[in-house]
Amino acid sequence: MTDLVRMLKALADPTRLRLVELLSSRQELCVCELVDALAIAQYNVSRHLRVLKGAGLLVDWRQGRWMHYAMSPDLSAVERGLVAAVCARADQEAVSRQDRRRLKGSLRPRVGREVVACD
Repeated sequence: MTDLVRMLKALADPTRLRLVELLSSRQELCVCELVDALAIAQYNVSRHLRVLKGAGLLVDWRQGRWMHYAMSPDLSAVERGLVAAVCARADQEAVSRQDRRRLKGSLRPRVGREVVACD
């Protein structure tokens, strides 16, 4: 039960909800892409990503100096359903549409799982 509470608390923040909405629609994203999409400072994005990772929603890995995040493959069916329900609601918000539009314009080219160029 405490894992569910931690997850719900993590999803209760508007910025974290925006991050989860973007990450749930992609295989993985670099922090620089998330910064561009949300149009907020990198340190704020990183802080919110740490909370989401601590709640078990995300996994991360490093490629050189860049951090990448993805939805955790270890989420249970109930947890995936919760995220899907939250994202379906967020999908109707104008800010989510703006985030997706900015993300589309800032996606870095990839070769396999490697980001080719990230500023």
